[in-house]
Amino acid sequence: MTTDAHGALIYTMVLASVADTNMTDAELETLSEMVRFLPVFRDFDVARMPDLTRDCIDLLQEDDGIDRALDIISEVLPEHLHETAYAIACDVVAADGSASQPELRLLELMRDRFGVDRLVASAIERSSGARHRTL
Repeated sequence: MTTDAHGALIYTMVLASVADTNMTDAELETLSEMVRFLPVFRDFDVARMPDLTRDCIDLLQEDDGIDRALDIISEVLPEHLHETAYAIACDVVAADGSASQPELRLLELMRDRFGVDRLVASAIERSSGARHRTL
């Protein structure tokens, strides 16, 4: 299974969304908003979204699916987008207001696989939480 940088970012979002086996409406809305508004998706063909999502979910059904997805993401994404991928994952996890243990474990795996410094990761996590707070 091969993809490009946009596909790797979509895989990142899908992976973060299904980490707790429950893709919430808030997470889906966050995914859609990021694809529409983040500069990194400026040249992305939105029509690819359903196929990429399905491909990632199919991959995750395999025994080593999470590891394979993380391998694909880290191999395909340019290094300068590793922190962006981590930030996108954090935003998806924060979208529904709480982070489950499986989601936190996935973020830890992503941080390690993408080589995101712990201090940088903490700042990203904190800012994601702040952006997704409600009254």
